[in-house]
Amino acid sequence: MNKHLSTLALIASVTAAPTAWAGERTITFAVDNMTCASCPYIVKSSMTAVPGVARVTVSFERKTATVIFDDAKTNPDAIAAASMNAGYPAHAVHQGS
Repeated sequence: MNKHLSTLALIASVTAAPTAWAGERTITFAVDNMTCASCPYIVKSSMTAVPGVARVTVSFERKTATVIFDDAKTNPDAIAAASMNAGYPAHAVHQGS
C-alpha cells in the first residue's frame, strides 16, 4: 500500500512541477507607430486578447505598454506578435519578475 502511495506522490510531483515554476510576470514593450490618441486603445485591446494576459497599461506619452501575464499560458513573443498584427510593432525593453 505504501509503495502505491509513494508512486502516486512521485507522479503527482512530476506532473505538477512545470506549473509550480510558472507564474505572473511583467514586461514593458516599446511600441512603434503610436501617433494618435486612439492608438493606445488598439494596442491595449490587441495585447489583452492574448490568452494569459492579465493586464495591459499603455502610455501614449512614453510609447510603451506594460503587460502582466501568466508565463504558463503565453510569452513575450506572442504578446508582441499580437501588437504587430494590429499595426504596432512592440519590442521588449524591460522584463520584471
